[in-house]
Amino acid sequence: MPNKDAPSALVIRAQGTNCDRELCRAFDEAGAATSLVHLDALIREPSTLDRFDLIGFPGGFSYGDDIASGRIMAALVREKLYAPLRNAVLRGCPVIGVCNGFQVLVQVGLLPGPLDGQWPERTAPAQTCALTENAGARFIDAWLPVSIVKGSRCVWTEGLADAFASADPDQACRLPIAHGEGRFLTDTKQTLDVLESRGLVALRYADNVNGSQNSIAGICDSTGRVFGLMPHPERFLDWNRHPCFTRLDSHVRAQRTLGRLMFENAVRVASARFQTA
Repeated sequence: MPNKDAPSALVIRAQGTNCDRELCRAFDEAGAATSLVHLDALIREPSTLDRFDLIGFPGGFSYGDDIASGRIMAALVREKLYAPLRNAVLRGCPVIGVCNGFQVLVQVGLLPGPLDGQWPERTAPAQTCALTENAGARFIDAWLPVSIVKGSRCVWTEGLADAFASADPDQACRLPIAHGEGRFLTDTKQTLDVLESRGLVALRYADNVNGSQNSIAGICDSTGRVFGLMPHPERFLDWNRHPCFTRLDSHVRAQRTLGRLMFENAVRVASARFQTA
């Protein structure tokens, strides 16, 4: 069970997820007390979600990505867990979905969520975005430079645009990707315009290898607390994971990594709520 001396983080695993331990480590090292729980256990006891201050959907290949990436896990979450997840968002719980987890969140309707900010009580919002087959129709495994969108509502990336404004993106501002279905698309141009105009785009690819609309790599909901991205911040907590680690400038390695800072931001938000609860 979660440690009551720190904000508690829940990482939801399922058959096929393979980045759950890395996500647990990211939350732990940012200052949370993390529990790894199987989706089936949460479906049996949905009230379990009420006890956590942060929630993470890890990357991997949930249920073997049968039918489509994240489709089976998303169907289960949408049908069985939408209400407690909605309640978690409304009570201030930061939520992250990485890669397969991002695919799940958009199919559930938690991202971008209701664009008017009015969350339905029982029925999840309609899906308005998708992560589809990469433009080159191939699985891509690479470290890519990314840009943090200044002015985004996203609490996970808050302040990071300024923190990395003068950094060489090939050094400090890179994240790894590993996906075959990561091309971000919206159902209509209107949806895309709303995401852009309301600060819901949080992260872009500097090198748009998968063909995503507007080079979008990550988005948040209207609260700024629900964040989904295809790159893996949990795989970049330490500089020695960087592909050019031995050639990085010493002043770059003296600061915390982009991945670590994202989780520290979210845990800080959760801690403020935890301490006043």
